[in-house]
Amino acid sequence: VQLPASGGGLVQAGGSLRLSCTCSRRTCSNNAMGWFRQAPGLEREFVAAISWRGQNTYYADSVEGRSTIARDNAKGTVTLQMNSLKPEDTAVYYCAAARGSFASSQQRDYNYWGKGTLVTVSS
Repeated sequence: VQLPASGGGLVQAGGSLRLSCTCSRRTCSNNAMGWFRQAPGLEREFVAAISWRGQNTYYADSVEGRSTIARDNAKGTVTLQMNSLKPEDTAVYYCAAARGSFASSQQRDYNYWGKGTLVTVSS
C-alpha cells in the first residue's frame, strides 16, 4: 500500500502549508488516518488523526489550534492544513493509515506508512 504525500516545502515562520496524502478508497475508506512527523535527531511523533468518517479528530498539543486535518473519502485524500508555522515544526511529515476506524495517536495502531514529505520552517 502506498500513501504518497505532497505539499511540503520551505516556508517562513508564520506561514502556512497544506499537506496532502492519497490513499485508495479500497484501502483507506474504512480506516482512520493520521499524520506524524520526525524532526532531525528526534523520534517520530504524533501530529493529528481523523476517524474513518471524519467525525472525530485529534491533535497533538504542539499543533492544536494551528492545524486542521480533513479527509475526502470519495477522492481518497487526507489533508493537513498547518498555519502559523514555527521553526520547531520543521520535520518530515508522514501520512499513515490505521488498522481500525477509530482515530489514534499511537503509532502501533497504524500499519501503512507513506514515505513522508519534508517541511522546513525558517525563522
